[in-house]
Amino acid sequence: MEEIPRDSAQEIKRLQRCINDLVSLLALRAVWSGDQSAQILSTSLDAIMGILNLDFVYGRLKDQYQGASVEVVRTARSNNLSEKANDLCAELRQWFQGEPQEWPMKIRNHFGNQESSVVPIRLGIHGEIGIVVAGSHRASFPDETERLVLNIAANQAAVGLQQARLLSEQKRLASELDRRVAQRTEELAAANEELRREIAERKKKEEELQQNERALREAHERLKRSEEQWRAVFENSAIGVVMANLNCRFIAANPAYERMLGYTSDELLNLSFIDITKEEYRDPNMLLIDELLDGKRRQFQIEKQYRRKDGSLVWVRNSVSVVPGTELAPSFLLALSEDITERKRAEDELKHSEAQHRLVIEAASDAVISINEQGTIILANPATKTIFGYDSEELIGKPLTVLMPESMKKLHNAGYSRYLASGERHLNWRGTELTAVRANGEEFPVEVSFGEMRSNGHRVFIGFIRDITERNKWKQAQEELRKTQAELANMMRVVTMGHLTASIAHEINQPLFGIITNAGTCLRMLSADPPNVEGACETARRTIRDGNRASDVITRLRTLFSKKEVVAEPVDLNEAAREVIELSVSVLQRNGVILRQELAGDLPLVQGDRIQLQQVILNLLHNASDAMRTVEERYRELAIRTECDGDSVRLSVRDAGVGLEPQTAEKLFEAFFTTKNDGMGIGLSICRSIIEAHHGRIWVTQNDGPGCTFTFAIPRDPERIKAAGSPPSHSGTRP
Repeated sequence: MEEIPRDSAQEIKRLQRCINDLVSLLALRAVWSGDQSAQILSTSLDAIMGILNLDFVYGRLKDQYQGASVEVVRTARSNNLSEKANDLCAELRQWFQGEPQEWPMKIRNHFGNQESSVVPIRLGIHGEIGIVVAGSHRASFPDETERLVLNIAANQAAVGLQQARLLSEQKRLASELDRRVAQRTEELAAANEELRREIAERKKKEEELQQNERALREAHERLKRSEEQWRAVFENSAIGVVMANLNCRFIAANPAYERMLGYTSDELLNLSFIDITKEEYRDPNMLLIDELLDGKRRQFQIEKQYRRKDGSLVWVRNSVSVVPGTELAPSFLLALSEDITERKRAEDELKHSEAQHRLVIEAASDAVISINEQGTIILANPATKTIFGYDSEELIGKPLTVLMPESMKKLHNAGYSRYLASGERHLNWRGTELTAVRANGEEFPVEVSFGEMRSNGHRVFIGFIRDITERNKWKQAQEELRKTQAELANMMRVVTMGHLTASIAHEINQPLFGIITNAGTCLRMLSADPPNVEGACETARRTIRDGNRASDVITRLRTLFSKKEVVAEPVDLNEAAREVIELSVSVLQRNGVILRQELAGDLPLVQGDRIQLQQVILNLLHNASDAMRTVEERYRELAIRTECDGDSVRLSVRDAGVGLEPQTAEKLFEAFFTTKNDGMGIGLSICRSIIEAHHGRIWVTQNDGPGCTFTFAIPRDPERIKAAGSPPSHSGTRP
C-alpha cells in the first residue's frame, strides 16, 4: 500500500484501490474447499503479500487446532529472506510463543540486511486459532488502511478455518457414526429410537451452527459498516476530534485537529491536553476534568488557547465528555475542538470599534444626538453643551424639537410622522442647512446629517449637527481670497513675462533678420538684367515664412500671458510642453542647461485649461533652471517627462540642482514662502491652485542623486472624480 495522498483525486484513487483489495479478500472464501486448513492459510498469506506489497508474511496454526502444527511463510523475490525462511520462522516462533494478549503491537528489528516493521495479527478473537505476522522494510508500516486490510484478512482466514474445522468435525462424526452402525447392525432395532434422537439432535446442532455462522457474518458486516462510518466521520470532520485516556494523554486525533495545532498524530501521542494548553488555562481545565471524572458533570465546554507546534496561539472551544469503557476498551475522554480564533478576533475588533466610536462621539466637535421612534432624545455628546448650551443629561428624554425654532417644529413633526409611516423624506438627510435654537433662545445656522439604524427591532436615528456660523463667514473670505489669487496668478504671468523678454527678443530677432536679408536679396534679383524672377519668388516665400514665424512667437506669448476665464478643453500635455520649451529654450541655453525630453508617445488627452497648464510647466522649468544656477562641478541636466499613470497623466521636471531640505519641502507650496533671494513665494502656490482646480495633485520628491523632481498628475476624466466627491490631494513631499 502507498502513503495516504493529500489531494482529493489521489484520495479517491486510494479509496478505490482499498475497496478493490477488500473485495479481493472477501472473495477468497470462494477458492477454499473442504477442510484444508493449510490451503486456506496459504491463500490468505498470498493475498496479503500481494495486496500490501510486503517483504514477508508468516502464518501458524496452533497444534491443538487440527492435531498437527501448520506453519507457512512467504517472502518477496526482491530480497534475500527466501534463503533464510527457516531461520525467519524460528525467530518469529520465539517472539510469538506466549499468550496472544502478551504479543507486542509492532516490532522493529533486522531481518537479513534491512530493518523491518513486524506486526502480529491474531487468528480468532483471542488468538486461539493461530497467528499471522506481516513484515515490511517501511518504517511507517502499517498505516491505518494497511492495518484495516490485515485485520479483515485475518478475520476472513479465521472464519474459513472455523468452517474447515467444523467440516472436519462433521466428517469425523460421520465416520464414527458409520463405524457404530456397522458394529451395531444387529442392535439396530433396539437402538433405532436412540439413533433417531441422535440424528435429530445433530440436525438441531447443525441448524444452531448455521444460525451462529449467519449471526457472526451479520455481526461482522455491522461492525465493518460501523467502523467505516466512524472512520469517515472521524477523518472528514471539519472540526477537531480527539481522544485521550483518563490521564489526558492523547490516544488519537483526526486530520482537522492535527492541522489546527501543526502536530502529527505520532507527535500528539507523546503529549497531553495540558501540555499544549496555555499556562493560564491549565488549572481551570484540570478542575473541570476532575469534576467530569468524579461524575459531577456529564460533559463541559471551555474556551481557551492552545499553543501550536510553532509557538503561536490559537483560540479553541472544546466540548469534552467521557466515553464509558467496555470489556475490550477502557473509558476515555472525547473532545470536539473548534477553532474560534477568527471569532475571537472579530469580537476584539468589535469591542475596539465600539470603543473607537464611543471615543469619536465623545471627542467630536459636532453635536451628536440620537432619538428614538417617538422623537425623544436618548443620547447627546459633550459637544452639545458647547453648541446649544444644554448639558447632555439635561437633553435626555426631551423631544428633538427643543433645539428648533417655533416655525420649524410643526413642519418637523409632520415630516417625521410621514417618514415613519411611509418612508418618504421631506428633506435631504445629508448636509442640510437649517436653523437651530440655543438654550438662551439665540437662533443660528447649522448643518445637519442624519442616519438610521435598527436596534432590538426598533428604529434609532442619529444626527450630527454642526454650527456653521463661522463657516459661512469663511466662505465669504474664501471667495475674496479666490479673487485675490486670480489677480496674483495674472500678476505672476506678467512677472514671468519680464523674465522671458530677452528670450522672446532673441526668438523674434532671428526671423526679423531673415526677413531683412531675404528682402535685400529679392531686390537684387529683381534689379539684375535680366531679372531673376524665380529666385526672387523663392526669396519672397522665405520672407513670408520668417514673418509667420515671428507672428507665431508673438501669438504664443500673448496667449500665455492673457487674462481670461478658465476654459476646459482636450489638452495634449506633450504638445503644451513642447510649446513652453520653445519659449524657454534661449533662457535654458543661456544658463547652460542641457534639456532632455522624455515624452510618452501614447499619452492620452486630459481635460483642462491649456494656458494655465502651460503656466505651471513654465514655472517648473524656470525653477529647475534657477536651482542649477550655482552648479559647476557637474552637468546642469534638466529632464521633462510625461507618462500615463492609471486614470491620470503625469508630467515631471527633474533637475540636478542643490536639492531641498525636508523641512523646506513641506512648506514649499505655501503662499509667500520662497527659497530665492529675489522670489515672491507665490509661483508654486499658484501652481498648486491651478492643478487642484483640475482635480489633480502636485508634489516634490528628493532625487536619489543630486537635485529634486517636481511632478503633477491630472485625471483623464475629472468629471468622474468630481462626481465621486473625492477632494483633490494636497501637495507635499509624496503624492
